Amino acid sequence: MSRITVSSEPLILAIDTATRAGSVALARGTKLLHLQTGDKEASHSIDLIATVEAALNTIGAKLREVELFAAASGPGSFTGLRIGIATIKSFAMSVGNPCVGVPTLAATAHAAGTSICTAALLPAGRGEVFAQMFSVDAGRVRPLDVAAHLSPAAVMEKYRSSESLTWAGEGAHLNARALCDHAKAVGIAWHDRDSQSLARSMGWMLAPRRDELAGSVAALAFEEYCAGRTTIPGELRAIYVRPSDAEINQQWQSEKSQLLAPH
Repeated sequence: MSRITVSSEPLILAIDTATRAGSVALARGTKLLHLQTGDKEASHSIDLIATVEAALNTIGAKLREVELFAAASGPGSFTGLRIGIATIKSFAMSVGNPCVGVPTLAATAHAAGTSICTAALLPAGRGEVFAQMFSVDAGRVRPLDVAAHLSPAAVMEKYRSSESLTWAGEGAHLNARALCDHAKAVGIAWHDRDSQSLARSMGWMLAPRRDELAGSVAALAFEEYCAGRTTIPGELRAIYVRPSDAEINQQWQSEKSQLLAPH
């Protein structure tokens, strides 16, 4: 861990490649300078460098001026995470400055705003989701449990006792109808639209969709920076939560071979 503070208001380059479109943000301390969304139809490997260059050009900055590099560290797209982590590592190494990995679910909760309890959900493939609950107050995000890979039904069962809950993230929007129906079935009020006046009220509500997570990645990375919790490039790791399909298949093939092997 690096604990060297370079500046009280560092120039931060933050990227999110864990979600489909992805995004790039530049911030000076707590001030967001630029936020740019990627192309949902293009691979991160195709447009990420160009998006970073365009963002830097917009504020008239050079990569060597960046003092802190941050990436959404997962969970999310396996390929996207690998691309994002590798890119941030190479940038940080070339400039010689520290980096920070920000959990994607924490960034999702941060982007949804203040809430006593926020359940952040992201698609995990095959109809399942990555889920984690947070408390969000004045931009500070505190985890209330650990990230899990679950079916939507299991998520609703897990959080059914929470009478005041904000649902956030692409996974929540994909399952909005089921969340609403479940809330009504168990006698919990459902708020159709987000409102700051509802952020601390009783009931469940769906936060507006926020696909540009890089701004929240930058904000949470700055908190880590101020606390001295930065990382050298070689130590930056992705948070996968579940094994990849390739790893699952490899394990299945191994178990199959063991079953078929003569005894």
